[in-house]
Amino acid sequence: MKNIHKKSLKIFSLVAFMMVGQSCQDVLKETVISNIGNNYINTAKGFEDAVKAAYSSLRNYYGTQQGLTVTEYGTDLYATGADGGYKGFHFYDAQLQPTVDYLAIIWDETYRGINTCNAVIERAPKVTGVTDAVKKQRIAEVKFLRAHYYFLLFQQFGGVDLRLTETLTPTKVTSRASDADMYKAIIADLEAALPDLDNKIRATEYGRATKAAAEHLLSKVYLTKGNSSVKATDDYAKAESYAASVIKNYGFKLLPDFASVFAQGAGEINDEVIFAVQYTSDPLTDGGGNNLHLLFGMQYDVQAGMVRDIVNGRPFKRLRPTKYCLETVFADRVNDSRYKATFKDTWLSNNPGTFTNVFDNSKKSVTFKSGDTTIFIPGYEMSLADRAKKPYQVLVPSLYNEALFPTLQKFLDPLRPDRTYEAGSRDYLCFRLADTYLMIAEAQLLQGKTKDATESINMVRRRAAFAGKSTAMEITQAQMNMEMIFEERGRELAGEQTRWMDLKRWGNLVDRVQKYNPQAAPNVKVIHLVRPIPQTQIDRTEGGTSAFPQNPGY
Repeated sequence: MKNIHKKSLKIFSLVAFMMVGQSCQDVLKETVISNIGNNYINTAKGFEDAVKAAYSSLRNYYGTQQGLTVTEYGTDLYATGADGGYKGFHFYDAQLQPTVDYLAIIWDETYRGINTCNAVIERAPKVTGVTDAVKKQRIAEVKFLRAHYYFLLFQQFGGVDLRLTETLTPTKVTSRASDADMYKAIIADLEAALPDLDNKIRATEYGRATKAAAEHLLSKVYLTKGNSSVKATDDYAKAESYAASVIKNYGFKLLPDFASVFAQGAGEINDEVIFAVQYTSDPLTDGGGNNLHLLFGMQYDVQAGMVRDIVNGRPFKRLRPTKYCLETVFADRVNDSRYKATFKDTWLSNNPGTFTNVFDNSKKSVTFKSGDTTIFIPGYEMSLADRAKKPYQVLVPSLYNEALFPTLQKFLDPLRPDRTYEAGSRDYLCFRLADTYLMIAEAQLLQGKTKDATESINMVRRRAAFAGKSTAMEITQAQMNMEMIFEERGRELAGEQTRWMDLKRWGNLVDRVQKYNPQAAPNVKVIHLVRPIPQTQIDRTEGGTSAFPQNPGY
């Protein structure tokens, strides 16, 4: 994490004795690498290192291909690009099996983080050389993290093995908790953490959990619970209350310009960011880095006048926006700046010369000097005659395909050392204030507070306006409904690892995928509201599926 948490520390006692999710081979491997004794955590230095290690499992989910696969693939906003595997998550077909390694990777690493949290909580009383005040804060941090990890697992898989004590020896005895018990444990951890967390982010320890981060997550948990089978009458009111506290009590502000939220470097630490997952440019401590810059890019690098470079990124062509995303969600290009800020529309030549390999059927060849515009994406169907007048290629919607499409630019990483480097150094913006406003708007609307919901969503919409267009961006109470929430979250949070869970929370995943994602429409079913339990987990459980049932349909 920034300043204090950059190292993805592995502590022997916490890694070697994981629950069933870790194989024996992995355990032995960690023993050789770490060479840290089981009692290290009982020292003052070891205790602090363990807390830092508890954060590192977030990097397995946020800013990674496996995390993106289970959060943005197969939704109404994104369809598959030309390349890559794991397309079962897009198509909801027979490729989506319990043996898919991404499921086991997410499962195992998340439980690694959970067990580290459990160890910190249980061993804290015996640690010497650390003040009681610091112990309380560190315990609160790992309770936030434990709740965070369980909430991620719960959303993806349904009820899982709910372990709230440290696992010291391998075990095959596991079971699945009920939805009610999952919510109870997650909420209990977050609410217990609140009194002892810092009020706000401190510059010297940026990246630690704060009260605001816990309240933001509580708002999302209650909002999700309110749409579940174990909902309570006050869930939406609690979601509203916690979101309101984040908005009012900690000095967070929406940045004046939407595009500046995603400025790389110092811009990642700003008044809008509530909680960020930390990455670094150090390859020894960063693992795979934040690699989202790879996954949304179109195949610009083989087009006329272009070769791959650092600025435009290495395009893996994993995800492309759906027609619904581009033409409905981002339909307003006059008042709303978010289409322009979200999608890259212009490429400049880094390979001058004359070329005949053109996709633009309005011309037979193009000639470029260095720095000339080579590709422009206007976002609408420019006529053949108008395109013919341009000295560059124009990519219009009728020419979009799985290799050529508007490129999400939020995560581009021009600070990488070379054009093939995959491990990006951007911090991942996990919670930001715009999301808080959208959650409070949703909670207010679901309570019938349409006026309040309208004002909350207008805060986000006014910020997104082009200069002088703020009033035009405001909606009226008559326009405020759940469809507005669906679209506004799409406009604001496209690609930010939220959409699949949003659709699940709203109960419309199947309906919206069938309507707006032709690739997935034939196969998506209610069973896809949860993922397959990793086969490794079932195989390592005493009693197999009778003790740890697979989710229906897999």
